Amino acid sequence: MTVSVWQDRSGRRHITCDVAVVGAGVVGAYLALALSRQGVDVVVLEARFAAAGATGRNAGMVLSGLGEYYHTAIKRHGRALARSAWERTLSNGRRTRALHDELGLPYEACGSLLLAVDDAEAAELRTAYDAMTEDGLPAVYHPADLLRRGFAAALEQTQDVGIDPARFTEAMLAASGATLLENCEVYALEAAEGGVQLRSRLATVRAGHALLATNGYSALLHPSFQGTVLPTRAQMLLTAASSRILHTLAYANYGYEYFRQLADGRVLMGGWRSLYKDLEIGYTDETTEQVQRGLEGFLWERFPEVSRQVELCWSGVMGFSPDGMPLVGTLRDLPCVGYAVGFTGHGLGLGLEAAEDLMATLLRGEPEGIFSAGRLGRASG
Repeated sequence: MTVSVWQDRSGRRHITCDVAVVGAGVVGAYLALALSRQGVDVVVLEARFAAAGATGRNAGMVLSGLGEYYHTAIKRHGRALARSAWERTLSNGRRTRALHDELGLPYEACGSLLLAVDDAEAAELRTAYDAMTEDGLPAVYHPADLLRRGFAAALEQTQDVGIDPARFTEAMLAASGATLLENCEVYALEAAEGGVQLRSRLATVRAGHALLATNGYSALLHPSFQGTVLPTRAQMLLTAASSRILHTLAYANYGYEYFRQLADGRVLMGGWRSLYKDLEIGYTDETTEQVQRGLEGFLWERFPEVSRQVELCWSGVMGFSPDGMPLVGTLRDLPCVGYAVGFTGHGLGLGLEAAEDLMATLLRGEPEGIFSAGRLGRASG
């Protein structure tokens, strides 16, 4: 994040607060709400506008689990850590539903289906289900195509919900009463007496602590995130309204394709990144012909009755961590600055829980949790 001399207005306004939150996505908004309810004076600084990044550019699916099947996560992380991570996603879902009820926001309690595109993936789903059952995690395995669309099997998770993530974020920010500075890029974090100073386009903010909820854009603010939070683009499209054919959230092909039908009948389709992984790395906000044609082909092959009128297509920058789990920690050079980033496409599924860990560790001095950046061999950023 850079600001030119002509854009810099940091000297015109000086603000002092208890905690400065950088990033007004779902994680930053939840931090503002939770801290404000504890009597903490919070200022939120956002480079663009609330939910401008990945939060407002995803499919609005609050899903259980990580971005890999459970048995694969066990092999990668060990059984105890994988189980704890899954349990945290279940807790995150409960927090999300409770906040929607409290804030008067609608959500779709429709559950989700993980769909196998062939027999090999069906076998993987069955293995995942068996491991989940052994560990007491909720799921239902279906050895048939529940949607009758050419899928080989399905793993059903009834507790998952669909939301409007931008509306959720805006509601949390409004309820927090925190000061929100939009169009206000933070371009420097500096040590200051009693805490940290944030230099931004519109103000200089002095705070006791700063919390970074910058996800895919983290490396633009601090060099320690280079190589640990990889900016990765996701692309989506939205069709015109069709008759109701989907009553669930859906992930297919190991989660690389995902889709849902909104209440107004429009169908949202995302993914196709697996064929162009190298091309989908970076900060560029654009869609590409090959990915968009791939999304259309997948959708209309499986659901030929869906409208072929594409009303909107877009992209969003996610933050991928090296092992697929969020990173929570503090900066080595600025120990009063903490972060919760690197959600690997599952910020709605784990963001609130990671925010809780960040507040517990940095502000209350509690032991670091399972998302600690220390698991990667680094005690802090």
